[in-house]
Amino acid sequence: MNVRGLFLALVFAYAGSAGAADLPAENLWAAAEYSAARRGMALLVIQHGKTIFEDYPNGHSAGEPHKIYSGTKAFWNLAALAAVEEGIIALDERVADTITEWRGDEGRSRITIRELLDFTSGLNAENHLHSTEVANRTDLALGVPQVAAAGGAFIYGPCSLQVFHELLRRRLAPRGETPVHFLERKVLRPLGFGPQNYKRDRAGNPLLASGFLLTARQWSRMGTLLLHDGAPVVSPHTFAQCLRGSAANRAFALGFWNNRLAGADGAREFDLEDMLEKKWQQQDWRNTCLCRAAPTDLVASVGSGYQRLLVFPSLELIVVRQGEDAKFSDGQFLRLLLGR
Repeated sequence: MNVRGLFLALVFAYAGSAGAADLPAENLWAAAEYSAARRGMALLVIQHGKTIFEDYPNGHSAGEPHKIYSGTKAFWNLAALAAVEEGIIALDERVADTITEWRGDEGRSRITIRELLDFTSGLNAENHLHSTEVANRTDLALGVPQVAAAGGAFIYGPCSLQVFHELLRRRLAPRGETPVHFLERKVLRPLGFGPQNYKRDRAGNPLLASGFLLTARQWSRMGTLLLHDGAPVVSPHTFAQCLRGSAANRAFALGFWNNRLAGADGAREFDLEDMLEKKWQQQDWRNTCLCRAAPTDLVASVGSGYQRLLVFPSLELIVVRQGEDAKFSDGQFLRLLLGR
């Protein structure tokens, strides 16, 4: 038996012991094999505060950090909520109250901060802003055309978050603090993190949409925060904003995906990666859920290439899955894991 096989056998035996976990060992094994066969790099399962399964297939290791891509967005959205609690911003105030050059634009003058963070601002996605070769993301983002009415469409991409960065920068400037310093003070340090990879452009502006590199164990700290309704970063009342969804996409709000519609009539299970690959006009977010068989309280932070942080408060369960870009089904994975 190879090292990985021996390790999994030990985990299998532990998970199957009396009282060790609610998830049966055969479910953990099946989900691990499914993930590994699809270029999985890490699978970590924590239940009731204990690690019940941990696997690093295909030549990877526990201490190896990986890109979490859009999982980065969740950290910045928590910074936004922390700014709300400090009275620096309000989610439903107009962006043009701070980005004053938008006041003369009939469409953009109506955009709220919440709509920036929910990707319902109507601003074009502008995916080229991901590049570190961009001279100045702020200048580009502030000039991006609005292609849909505020609140009317879900347009996922870096532009809206870059506008938010400039808004937060202006609001923090009188305090002598930058958005990155605020993120580190209010979010990263309370979660036990140091500075991250901010993918700065040539003008020094960080990218809010992507960039962080974390191990599965590190990313699971965000899962613990989700189980604790935002603690130690924000209060449960403030964190609840992340679970409400929007009129344009009820499965997403403030950097987090939800499974709230899984039990509804007509719920549609979808491949998130495939949907986001389409042009925004062709995307259909009606009645979508991550997995019809999973609990409706599932909350997820996701990144390209099927990076997944999946949290189930009703099961006291945290699952981190990291992988290279290969076809992967959230629904199939979760059915195997949950035995449903």
